[in-house]
Amino acid sequence: MKKIRSFISKLRYNKLIIENYFFMTVLQLLNSLFYIIIYPFIIRKLGAENYGTYVFSLSIVTYFIVFISFGFDLPSLNKISKDSENFELKSKTISDVFTSKLYLFFASSILFFLLLFFVRSLEKYSVILFVVYFQTILSVLVPTWYFQGVQKMKIVTYFQIVFKVLSLPFIFFFVSSSDDLDLFSIIMTVSTLFSGISIFGYLLFVEKLNIRLVSFLNVKTTISEALPFFWSSSTSIIRQQSTNIIIGIFIGMNGVAYFDLASKLILLPQSLAMSINGALFPKVVSSEKVDRSLVKKIINYEIYFGLFVILMIALFAKYAILFLGGPGMMPAYNLTLMLSITILTWLVVGCYINFIFVPQNKYYFITYNQLVAFFVYILVSIIGVLIYKDIYVIVIATVISGFAEVAYCKYVINKNKLFN
Repeated sequence: MKKIRSFISKLRYNKLIIENYFFMTVLQLLNSLFYIIIYPFIIRKLGAENYGTYVFSLSIVTYFIVFISFGFDLPSLNKISKDSENFELKSKTISDVFTSKLYLFFASSILFFLLLFFVRSLEKYSVILFVVYFQTILSVLVPTWYFQGVQKMKIVTYFQIVFKVLSLPFIFFFVSSSDDLDLFSIIMTVSTLFSGISIFGYLLFVEKLNIRLVSFLNVKTTISEALPFFWSSSTSIIRQQSTNIIIGIFIGMNGVAYFDLASKLILLPQSLAMSINGALFPKVVSSEKVDRSLVKKIINYEIYFGLFVILMIALFAKYAILFLGGPGMMPAYNLTLMLSITILTWLVVGCYINFIFVPQNKYYFITYNQLVAFFVYILVSIIGVLIYKDIYVIVIATVISGFAEVAYCKYVINKNKLFN
């Protein structure tokens, strides 16, 4: 009886953590499930090559999204989590980030149009790229880190669910052949924009935050604080998105479609796993000193969870691929098995970053970690492609770079005695 009461007491005490994790997980699952729900329909209507073209274009636009996001999330989340009831702090932090993102959005727009103008090989994708580019506005309008810090992730989740569900009839009714790639891109972008505008409206009219444009001096300070995270996130995303682009250029858009399906199957369990660190972050860093035993326990549990997920993927991925894409998409199976290993490395590295580096303000280690992973990825990819030009070479490089991240994190933690 005492154990039951103790368990209930712990649930009540950690209610916000559990709720935050639940909605962060639902949000991640929603994004994954949405694409999985429409995937069988879209891959058959647009065809693998056209769908690969959309993924290829989105990968290019993702570079600009990373530039606009600029690594603001973690330092801003750190501020909000430590004083989530401070209205002035919340308004100032969001205003600083919002204004900074506006500057970066205008700068990225100039770079984007220069890219379209000078890179002739992208000319045949210009319409898709132009439409998809407007999805960058979501990054300007939606401070997901804010809702995470004040533990109200359910708000973002609700808005995302509504607009994704509303987009489904338009997709199923209007997308009917391979000629509808442009229309599909427009539907996806408009849905994203309405979601972002609604969430920003919530901040203004429900949270009643005083969001305003700040001085350029404030922007410089905000960007300077986020710079280590920018190098970290940008090298990480470049490494991830480069896979789609390299495959598209050297192997073809069908290869992009195979890799994208494998990535989606990995993203679903990965979303469950990766949300754990984000949900626990406010609780772990709320005290002055990080609880070493708690962090070790989290890492161990996440390793076990990662191994379990890998086993489940090995058992069931083949059936998922047959259901989603049919026999023609079976080349994605081996890619899925290989990529499943990265779930384990992402979980462990996420623990090191969120619970050891960030609380101790060792932001530069995050940057170095991503640079190590990036250079390992590039080195293995180049050597591999020179020896054997195949899609598996690029995926193997991704897996090896993940292990390089784990090795580097363990090295600097032990060397600098960050976990004593």
